[in-house]
Amino acid sequence: MGDALGSSSSWFECGHACVTIIRVLTGVMQAIFNGTVLAESDDIVIVDGNPYFPREAMRTDFFRASTHTTVCGWKGEARYWDVVVDGQEISNVVWSYDAPKPDAEKIRERFAFYRGRGVVVH
Repeated sequence: MGDALGSSSSWFECGHACVTIIRVLTGVMQAIFNGTVLAESDDIVIVDGNPYFPREAMRTDFFRASTHTTVCGWKGEARYWDVVVDGQEISNVVWSYDAPKPDAEKIRERFAFYRGRGVVVH
């Protein structure tokens, strides 16, 4: 099946009450803040409309750990990071699930970005 990136995708349905689709994309995506590439990969997993980048795609010199966490009923506990580029900072804009629940295993050690808060993901 083709997608907007011109690549193929595989679909996985999760076994929880609400319908969530997990897609694995094979086209290149980037996360960019003020012209700086924060992450780039052709190994993307999309969950609930959010692209998740693998750990090795992240340019860690632009991230600072946050103490903020949230809990999703079907994914588990998310940790957050701030983005800092050339003195400009966006708090809690990156998140990841270190130990996701079984239905969300495909996003283990992957990172997503809040769009609309300064980071452009395409």
